[in-house]
Amino acid sequence: MGAPPKKAFPLRIDPALFAAVERTAAADFRSANAEIEVLLREALARRGVKVGVSEAPKRGRPPKEAGSS
Repeated sequence: MGAPPKKAFPLRIDPALFAAVERTAAADFRSANAEIEVLLREALARRGVKVGVSEAPKRGRPPKEAGSS
């Protein structure tokens, strides 16, 4: 069907580190969650770990079926 939902899990993080993530996210016009994903992908890429990008869920109205009016 569509892409699987994102994996949710609790993250315990130092408040000062999270504040820095929030500041960086705001400067990049991203949510803290999206910023953490970007930072993780960058860190993994520097280590030579390839991470695929999941297919984004399709948005909007589904196409009409043939023969329906």
